[in-house]
Amino acid sequence: MKAMKRSTLATLINATLFSAVAGTSFTTLAEEEQANSNQLEVIQITARKRVENAQEVPVSVSALQGDNLDAYSSAGMDIRFMNAKIPSLSVESSFGRTFPRFYVRGLGNTDFDLNASQPVSLVVDEVVQENPILKGFPVFDIERIEVLRGPQGTLFGRNTPAGLVKFDSVKPSQEFDGYASVAYGSRESVDFEGAVGTGLTDKISTRVSVLWQEQPDYIDVRSPEGVTNQFAKDDSLGGYSEKAARIQFLYEGDDFTGLLNYHVRDLDGRPIPFRANLIEKGSNNINPIYDNDVVYHDAASRAVQEVETQGLSLKLEWDLAEHTVTSITAWESAEIYSRADIDGAYGNAFAPAMGPGKIPFSSETADALPEHDQYTQELRLSSNYSGDFNYQVGVFLFEEEMTIESFSFDTGVFDTAAGQYGLQNGYAIQNQDTSAWAVFGSFDYTLSEKLDVTLGLRYSDDEKEFYAKRTDNPTPWNGSPDFLEGSANPSDSHVSWDLSATYKLTDDINLFGRLANGFRAPSVQGRIVFGDEVTVAESETTNSIEFGVKSDVLDGQGRVNATVFYYQMDDQQLTAVGGGSNFNRLINADKTTGYGFELDTEWVLTDELNATFNLSYNNTELDDANLAVAVCNQCTVTDPTYMVEGPNGPEARAILDGNSLPHAPEWIANATLRYTKELEGGDFFVYADTSYRSKINFFLYESVEFEGKALFETGVRAGYAWASGDNEYETSVFVRNLFDEQVVIGGVDFNNNTGMLNEERFIGAEFKVRFF
Repeated sequence: MKAMKRSTLATLINATLFSAVAGTSFTTLAEEEQANSNQLEVIQITARKRVENAQEVPVSVSALQGDNLDAYSSAGMDIRFMNAKIPSLSVESSFGRTFPRFYVRGLGNTDFDLNASQPVSLVVDEVVQENPILKGFPVFDIERIEVLRGPQGTLFGRNTPAGLVKFDSVKPSQEFDGYASVAYGSRESVDFEGAVGTGLTDKISTRVSVLWQEQPDYIDVRSPEGVTNQFAKDDSLGGYSEKAARIQFLYEGDDFTGLLNYHVRDLDGRPIPFRANLIEKGSNNINPIYDNDVVYHDAASRAVQEVETQGLSLKLEWDLAEHTVTSITAWESAEIYSRADIDGAYGNAFAPAMGPGKIPFSSETADALPEHDQYTQELRLSSNYSGDFNYQVGVFLFEEEMTIESFSFDTGVFDTAAGQYGLQNGYAIQNQDTSAWAVFGSFDYTLSEKLDVTLGLRYSDDEKEFYAKRTDNPTPWNGSPDFLEGSANPSDSHVSWDLSATYKLTDDINLFGRLANGFRAPSVQGRIVFGDEVTVAESETTNSIEFGVKSDVLDGQGRVNATVFYYQMDDQQLTAVGGGSNFNRLINADKTTGYGFELDTEWVLTDELNATFNLSYNNTELDDANLAVAVCNQCTVTDPTYMVEGPNGPEARAILDGNSLPHAPEWIANATLRYTKELEGGDFFVYADTSYRSKINFFLYESVEFEGKALFETGVRAGYAWASGDNEYETSVFVRNLFDEQVVIGGVDFNNNTGMLNEERFIGAEFKVRFF
């Protein structure tokens, strides 16, 4: 069985790679056969801040748009739908529908603090979304998603040593158009989104986009075996009510355009449910006592997640014949309060009863971002020469102010009548101000009809002022005082660069190579409600080399792009999450290396059948003989360990040298197939997609229990589309996670073998209308 799978995979890879190398031969064969008018559309992207053909850009980039984007993101899906849908990209969250963590080529950050810095930047409508809460804005009325792999330290710069995820919403136009869709699905979920755009005058147009998603609580709180759970209640967790809107105004003059964008989000829901002893000790199997809709909490009634974000941006652009001047001024703000039963269980070792399994101690915590403001300004000058040389130069300013609160609550006392249960017993506050600025330039030169080269440079300067204060210690037995202060003021500057070239081998095949350097400024971690130390991670830098081919084959009916890469990251910023002492610390790894390949393919198989197949391989390795972290209390650690004296007694430390990075799957594969058939004046269609992500480690150290199994998910959508008058209609039924694949997707290691599950099978129906 294994041999057959390996042979099939090898055949697919070899066939696809061969078509990339021998594209001219396939084109010749296609010309000899009957010509087919069904050709793949040209994908226009803005990966380099100007509109370009994706096949001519010397960057490993994937674009998600059209049918693929609609199918993946529809009917209540949050931004995590992107996980494993693009080569070398994975997405996860321990908060649920907010605070997504992106990983590109294995590089990311598992830190769950609201001050966490990530090496993968998210840019929405040309505005960087720095704080992790900003990154969870819902996906609706989006024209295109681009994923740029490898350091993007020149044009985008800030926190992009691993890559960049870029969202572009549909813009206003003079033409009247819009759409509305409503879906109903499993667990009584309802999803509505719509947009309408039109010209207000001959120079001013607008577009209004809205989203409303709702799902009632459906997860039951049950009693552990042999325990009377006074907090048992049906339909306690899993629900949410999500509202979001975007309004845009576009002014188009003869030589000037201005775009105003206001967006707002309001989420009232529940955090992702944690499940105590979800993972069976000595294995990474799911404990059979659990169903997806069952937990054994004692604090579910207080679990809440409330998020509010809003932002305003103004893009002004002047066309000066041979130059274009662009100014982008933006403000973003976020607020969150998230409270959850982190131990995922009932009771603890000091209570009269507990379960399921052994619960060393209770943990109910909350995190809040009561104040946050981000201001950015970008000003750039781009040339529009008709000759061989063109350039972009600019300046970027960034200011961020935020306050973070951390709370702990006492769930170790069950005297509810006395009003003691769940009272606050720990509190800490963080304040951070960040000031950064950069100047950048990108210079393009056509050396010949076949060869183009680009040189990029960016100077970045970053400074943080951080202060943390604890006024209530939830663990007084460790000898730490209630009142504790800490501060840090790290700063650094760096010159990032890249050098790339594109060589036109034929009219249909482009070869490219790229050398790039990326930079992430120092980070601060001061979540001192647990722990007594403010930690700082020094700056990290990345050097990357990649080569690739981008080809259109079969006379435009196929497209094959392939990239091989190698990178070395020096002083990588890592977060030692949890461990027996339950304290997050920032650390630096001396060196991290990674290598692999990415493959993007797209095919028009017949007049009625389209397909895509994508694949990536990523190998990551920590290279630091002196790097060690605290480990779990109850799991089976497979790394070499040694003992040290910790705040609560002797603690084990795992040596990380040679480990792969956490949440870094070696293999990601996905495929789609769309069949369309004309039927009774309309089109019947079936759309199927499947994605595969190989096994992952949840933490920096390796253990039997906290190795996540491979995740294989399939979706199917079938429906009928027709036109009537000026409108287009579509009705469909769909299913996500068709085979109801259930795996553990994350863990909590400081208490017991606690984990989180992926979403179970979801079935729904949708109706959509597009009007013009």
